[in-house]
Amino acid sequence: MADSPTESYDICIIGAGPTGLFAAFYAGLRQMSVKILDSLETPGGQLATLYPEKYIYDAPGFSRILARDLVANLLEQANQYRPAYALGERVRHLHQRAGQFEIETDRSAHHAKSILIAAGIGSFLPRRLSLADVETYENAGLHYFVRRINDFQGRRVLIVGGGDSAVDWANTLEPVARSVTLIHRTDKFRAHESAVAKLLAGSARVLTFHELSSLAGRPALSAATLYDNRSKCHQTIEVDAVLVNIGFQSTLGPIAGWNLELDRSQIKVDHTMQTTRPGIFAAGDVCTYPGKLKLIATGFGEACTAVNHARQFTDPTARVFPGHSSEKQ
Repeated sequence: MADSPTESYDICIIGAGPTGLFAAFYAGLRQMSVKILDSLETPGGQLATLYPEKYIYDAPGFSRILARDLVANLLEQANQYRPAYALGERVRHLHQRAGQFEIETDRSAHHAKSILIAAGIGSFLPRRLSLADVETYENAGLHYFVRRINDFQGRRVLIVGGGDSAVDWANTLEPVARSVTLIHRTDKFRAHESAVAKLLAGSARVLTFHELSSLAGRPALSAATLYDNRSKCHQTIEVDAVLVNIGFQSTLGPIAGWNLELDRSQIKVDHTMQTTRPGIFAAGDVCTYPGKLKLIATGFGEACTAVNHARQFTDPTARVFPGHSSEKQ
């Protein structure tokens, strides 16, 4: 549906990642008019921009599904109710007048009776290597994202990191690459146990207590020097590609100034997913409460809770729980 900046919507969803897209579907199911804002030019959030060809294993209903395919399914589901999209817009200021919210972006202003913040980890950038001349390799073998798996076909790949992304990419690229070496500065992985078990049982070379010391090669990357932080020894290996997964730097940006109660970079919510400002809700990785788990499945459930309470906020005569969707057939 085309964007209409002057129209007021029942709910404006900030963030077009998986939680935001599912919230748009559910709000449509509850007969709410919906607008979705996102700073990216395309919907899908991290799934679409960071790892479109990575398999997702914890999405309900799928034993595994490519991130880009999950996004496509969520879009198909949400678009049944024709939400309005305002993509490529960065939120700036929030105003509230006469029972309406006005969200000012770098391009326009949008109006809604309620707001759901589903901004994931907020604006994010990968943590970059702090090595000499590292910038010269960023378009010549050094990667922070995987855009296309085929870019690594038959390549000697070095992966730096010990979290979910590093371990998952090592498992994904193992059957594609000529060889995969993963280095991690400790022997404690911050990844799902089953993914780590698969990594250790596969053909990838895993070097714990190792760090990346330097890169070499002209004009393209061809070698990497590794540092053993226990023995203090160095070794140089031949590589065609280095994939760095050492985390992201995220920020809420201007949303942090919207007079919401925060816990570091997350928004505190109550059991209805409402923030400390009535009519403003949050769901997904952006929000926090006691016992919070950062999972896609959790975000889907939080989206339903937030939308149902937003529905009653915008129309006090509406029921919070509408019944089961199967009862509508």
